[in-house]
Amino acid sequence: MPVSFTSQGLPVWRRRTTRAQWLQYLAWLAGVSLFLLCWKLISDNTMWVFVEDAGRQGSDLISRMMPPRWEYANVLWKPMWDTLNIATLGTVIGVMMAFPVAFLAARNTTPHPLVRSVALMVIVSSRSINSLIWAMLLVTILGPGVLAGIIAIALRSIGFVGKLLYEAIEEIHPTPVEAISATGASRMQVMNYGVLPQVMPAFAGISVYRWDINIRESTVLGLVGAGGIGLQLNASINSLAWDQVSVIFIMIFATVLVSEWISARVRHAII
Repeated sequence: MPVSFTSQGLPVWRRRTTRAQWLQYLAWLAGVSLFLLCWKLISDNTMWVFVEDAGRQGSDLISRMMPPRWEYANVLWKPMWDTLNIATLGTVIGVMMAFPVAFLAARNTTPHPLVRSVALMVIVSSRSINSLIWAMLLVTILGPGVLAGIIAIALRSIGFVGKLLYEAIEEIHPTPVEAISATGASRMQVMNYGVLPQVMPAFAGISVYRWDINIRESTVLGLVGAGGIGLQLNASINSLAWDQVSVIFIMIFATVLVSEWISARVRHAII
């Protein structure tokens, strides 16, 4: 921290040097300028007439959704069950594929740097494409239905689980691994007794957390034909049956709350 002295010889502490202070000012100026530029671009491409009327339109839409058509809930149990199956099976398949990919991507467990590069590419590819886009592609290839939704959730889960797991593998304590290696154990024995016991709690917590996320994501996959309650949501919106849409929203909200509670309890029990 720079310091100067007064005429009486007392130190005067400054938090930054003059150069650092000017760099901070320039950084703030650049940030504000970028914000104003983005705001101008957004404003030029926004129809403010619709924005000014948004409050009235929103209140009108909510009034059409009330009261909810509760008897429509009997139609939603099967689609909601499909949604839960899409999320659960997709999570299981994704976790099974992400587990070996994570070990190949971690620096301390990969057999070769080239293999690590390929594994990282798989993780990045999975994370860079949203599950809704995966579902659109798979519906085109496999046709509409829950199979496309399950595979879409699985492909999206590989990147999420793989990234968090390989980071957990790289952060393990090296002492147990070194101790087991010193006994002359094989590479597989080192993995079984030195690495896996340290990462399994994290792996279980990550898997449950991803399942919780997948339940939310699977509710909208039906909008592109990938099965689940999203199909009913899309049909109700297209037919302007807003009292049915409100029932679907309430059911999705309740399902997400229950899955969040289950996920939190399971993670707490594991970790």
